[in-house]
Amino acid sequence: MNKRLIEMPLKSIALIGIAMSVAIVSCGKKEGQQQQQAAPDIAVVTVQTSDAELESAYPCIIKGKKDVDIRPQVSGFITKVCVDEGQHVSAGQTLFIIDQVQFEAAVRQAEAAVAVAQESYNSSLITAQNKQKLYQKNIISEYENQLAQNNLAMAKSQLAQAQAGLTSARKNLSYTVVKAPSAGYVGAIPNREGSLASPSSATPLTTVSDIDEVYAYISFNEHQVLEMTEGGKKSLSAAVAALPAVKLRLSDGTDYPLPGKVSTVTGNIDNMTGSASVRVLFKNQNGMLRSGSTGSIVFPVHQANVIQIPQNATTEIQDIRYAYVVGDSNKIEARAIQVLSNNDGKNFVVTDGLKAGERIAVEGVGMTVRAGTVINPVDAAKREEQKAQQQQK
Repeated sequence: MNKRLIEMPLKSIALIGIAMSVAIVSCGKKEGQQQQQAAPDIAVVTVQTSDAELESAYPCIIKGKKDVDIRPQVSGFITKVCVDEGQHVSAGQTLFIIDQVQFEAAVRQAEAAVAVAQESYNSSLITAQNKQKLYQKNIISEYENQLAQNNLAMAKSQLAQAQAGLTSARKNLSYTVVKAPSAGYVGAIPNREGSLASPSSATPLTTVSDIDEVYAYISFNEHQVLEMTEGGKKSLSAAVAALPAVKLRLSDGTDYPLPGKVSTVTGNIDNMTGSASVRVLFKNQNGMLRSGSTGSIVFPVHQANVIQIPQNATTEIQDIRYAYVVGDSNKIEARAIQVLSNNDGKNFVVTDGLKAGERIAVEGVGMTVRAGTVINPVDAAKREEQKAQQQQK
């Protein structure tokens, strides 16, 4: 009886142990299956070197090739404005008329002064000629003859002075008709009929902009200017001539259809800004570009044999950019990388942190993909092909 009582617990214990072992093994298998199923499918690419075509943009302001401030050369009230803002004018076309009354009177006064001086000269000339004849016959003294010659010289000077006054008066009268010095478009007209125009006024009557060609102005810092000349190995003019054609990106983000060319770089560095002014010339198609417009000058930048990765394959944490490398056992490693500031808006050029042949995750970065995550890597190119095929079907 006691022996059976002892044997029954031993058998029960053995059965319980076997059951527990089976349960543990089953749990382990289930956990392993769950871990295997939990590994997400993530698109990856293999890092390779290639040539990169990048862009470097600089903010610019656009000005007409000739932006001429129209200022009066005489003072007076504006009697007529002959053009309107935005109007295209030809060289020599009348823009403004300033009150001419006082200047016309000055011309008539100067003409009268010339007439008086001319008569005085004529009388002095006749007198001097007669005195000369009398002197040659010893009828008058040398003193009297010389006095007549001096009076003639004085009359001649007075005539020249009167003629100069007439020229000045006529010139001032012509200044009352303000004309366009060159062809172009009329800018703002702040002063209208009845306003006082003066050469000393701070505000011009208007501005005439010749915009058949326009200049876009940007700035290069001192370091960039030194790079252009390769540390003095070539002249600045040669460096400017070797620069490639550039694009103008307008304020709405679109690109101007015609290319531009850097024409000049100022030889001096501004002490206040530490930069040099760069002028880029563009043909102005259909007058599309206007003086005062803004945009960006885009320089092409070629990089040979560099690593490029998609921008969405990286994250930035506290000014450090990371890429997510697929390591052993498909475990993700967050790798700090360095990239160029220039980019095409879609890819980064990696200068440090990655090597050709490594694989990186290109989706789910910062969300599904984190450091230590185990993934099921899927070739990104093949996935795109499959998507394209499905869309075609």
